[in-house]
Amino acid sequence: MEWIGAGSLLAWVWLVLGQGFFWRTDVRLPERRDPERWPAVAVVVPARDEAAVLPESLPSLLAQKYPGRAEVFLVDDGSTDGTGALARELAAGRGGLPLTVSAPGEPEAGWTGKLWAVRHGMALARERVGPEYFLLTDADIAHAPESLRELVAAARSADVDLVSQMARLRVVTFWERLIVPAFVYFFGQLYPFRRVNRPGARTAAAAGGCLLLRAGAAERAGVPEAIRHAVIDDVALARAVKRSGGRVWLGLADRVDSVRPYPRPAELWRMVSRTAYAQLRHRPLLLLGTVLGLALVYLAPPVALAAGLAGGDPVTAALGGAAWALMSGTYLPMLRYYGRPPWTAPLLPFTALLYLLMTVDSAVQHYRGRGAAWKGRTYGAP
Repeated sequence: MEWIGAGSLLAWVWLVLGQGFFWRTDVRLPERRDPERWPAVAVVVPARDEAAVLPESLPSLLAQKYPGRAEVFLVDDGSTDGTGALARELAAGRGGLPLTVSAPGEPEAGWTGKLWAVRHGMALARERVGPEYFLLTDADIAHAPESLRELVAAARSADVDLVSQMARLRVVTFWERLIVPAFVYFFGQLYPFRRVNRPGARTAAAAGGCLLLRAGAAERAGVPEAIRHAVIDDVALARAVKRSGGRVWLGLADRVDSVRPYPRPAELWRMVSRTAYAQLRHRPLLLLGTVLGLALVYLAPPVALAAGLAGGDPVTAALGGAAWALMSGTYLPMLRYYGRPPWTAPLLPFTALLYLLMTVDSAVQHYRGRGAAWKGRTYGAP
């Protein structure tokens, strides 16, 4: 057991020092200044059965205080709950940014529903607005009134082609408080923001809830056509932009929030498991390596500590305790970001066990033909 504790501690030392300071939460919008001319922006919102969240999210987009021309294009992706009609009602007589609601019909073969809707919205926006930027934002994302202005100013000031903010997710219920901060923490560990933002670095990622994309960069990268089959479309889009020579910036949001509730653990489970195996490119060996890695990094420290204390082995106990302390310490900034008490940091191994089980379940559902299922659609490996 001693060597397992030592391996876990070494892994945490490397993660703390060599993984792009992933645990820090101070990556916010870059320093920005107002441009001399505000470019035209088209806000594209793909929406499928989103009537429950639109009353909170859509008005925030229509109320954007943007000095230039901006229009909102909500694309109703085959909704059965009256999403399109509700969007029109919410915009009626409100003022603010103009809203166009359209429906592209069922996606063609090889397209995910969301990217089919995004393609339709971008094409319509090019005809109506001729935008220099697209704001691609999900239907469950609420924006503060200055959000669009700040995104455009940041993109102009830093001269980047893609500016993406990880929206602050909802943490109201017990299960949201337990699982959501860890979700963002694990995402940052997999795609360290500082590494994503470094010019020339190969790491690429974005957060699909809030993504400002230069129209010229979209054309050079061939998106969304080049990523039409992608289930994890935000990361795929960022990779396409970087491959075509574009610059990408990713950080945490202060004024962009997800309003989608996950009141029950089953809903959070589906949120993670529907894309976890796709993240591993549907490869069994990568799944095995991920399970072993999660076990060594997150589960071994408390097990080594307990085994050392129970067996009178102070070295094993010390190794496990040191690894657990490092783990908990790196989790504290994310807990502060989400307003959670610091004493919950040592619970991270339990949350990691849940994520391990979700990942395994994602693979099981894939081989049962139910992988990447979302609102009535199921996507297999491309």
